[in-house]
Amino acid sequence: MKLLKLFDILEDKIRHRLSHWPILYALIGILGIVLIWRGVWHLADEINLNPWLSIIFGVVILLSTGLLVAIAIGDEVLINAFRGRRKITEIRLEEALTLAERVEEIKKLLDSINSRVGAIKKEEEKIKVEIDESQK
Repeated sequence: MKLLKLFDILEDKIRHRLSHWPILYALIGILGIVLIWRGVWHLADEINLNPWLSIIFGVVILLSTGLLVAIAIGDEVLINAFRGRRKITEIRLEEALTLAERVEEIKKLLDSINSRVGAIKKEEEKIKVEIDESQK
């Protein structure tokens, strides 16, 4: 257990430092994946694992862990499909224009809210000054 906790702490520190350099982080991750893949490949060759049996084992492992679909098409594609969203390439021009119009409406609404908040702050300041003057 102590060894697992040590690796957990070490992982957190390394991940934190590498997160500042995403390209280096990706390259190190790719290196690890390739080295594991190479080891498995050579092990399968040493035990003379039949290629078809290798494929079957791989598919069973990936299916049983739930990784086959995630690796093949990615989580984001699944989530968007589940929510009924379409790819950006499938959105028609009319829909894109509608989305742009909505964004503009939201911007105008935010500007209006900002100006109202600014006016309220000015009124608060006036009230504070009046209170301070009346207390003197």
